[in-house]
Amino acid sequence: MDSLLRTARRGHPGLFWTGMAMVALTAGLLVLAVLDQRELLGAPLWFKPLKFAISFAFYLLALAWLLGRLPRPALRWTGWAIVAASVIEIVIIAGQAARGERSHFNDDGGIGTALFGVMGAAAAGLMLLTAAIGVRFLRERAEERDLASAIRFGLGLSLVGMVSGILMSINGGHAVGVADGGPGLPLLGWSTTGGDLRVAHFVGLHAVQAMPLLVAVLAGWAPRLDLAARLGVVRVVGTGYLGLVLLLTWQALRGQPLLAPDLVTLVTLGVLLAGTAVGLRAALRGRPAPAGIRATAGSLS
Repeated sequence: MDSLLRTARRGHPGLFWTGMAMVALTAGLLVLAVLDQRELLGAPLWFKPLKFAISFAFYLLALAWLLGRLPRPALRWTGWAIVAASVIEIVIIAGQAARGERSHFNDDGGIGTALFGVMGAAAAGLMLLTAAIGVRFLRERAEERDLASAIRFGLGLSLVGMVSGILMSINGGHAVGVADGGPGLPLLGWSTTGGDLRVAHFVGLHAVQAMPLLVAVLAGWAPRLDLAARLGVVRVVGTGYLGLVLLLTWQALRGQPLLAPDLVTLVTLGVLLAGTAVGLRAALRGRPAPAGIRATAGSLS
């Protein structure tokens, strides 16, 4: 853990310390959620800023760590722009919660609408800035090819998840087929009566942490796999992950709750899982690394 934090701090101090501030904010919002029992649109008032603080903490710390993987300091201004956009979003979300007002899709015609417009611009900026980091990693030559592939998949999938945010804006809300604010899953709040675009948004966005974590798991649990096998696993899982994000988006757009898919959705999921399983089996036919040679995939320091 210390090694990961050192890498993140070296990668971009602004992203790192803002991410740590989001961790501290999460603790404060947890206290507020306990002390202030008000609700907004049928959900606890402080749950939305709490969820965003947690998400921003993971996102910013992951980006700082990714930049720390580059051979030399880079994208400094890009990182600071991401910090600014993230702070703007969380301040508006928490501020609107304190006022007992909606932060997203607020159409009151006054300050709520204006703030939502600012948040939309900040979110669009985050998407473009994340794309800039992705482009840099596409150009970068890496010794740890499996980790490099996982990082590229993670950044690309994160951008696909962000597209769900655009679909929410076009839809005028996150719910499809029902009004926002109805019954939802505990804490997450995802609709249990209609489609919810936040599911694909969440799953896609956090691929930036999930894909590098896959490499760490392979290094810890299967250190003798050769490079071809590790690369194959990363590519198969990344492709399957993309299929899952697209499936969740399609399911939501058809007005189906996450836990109540129809037969077509279930069959599609089955095909996706079967294809991923076949791909993994083919990837794992790679020969073990020769004895005495340490797999380099887990070198995450």
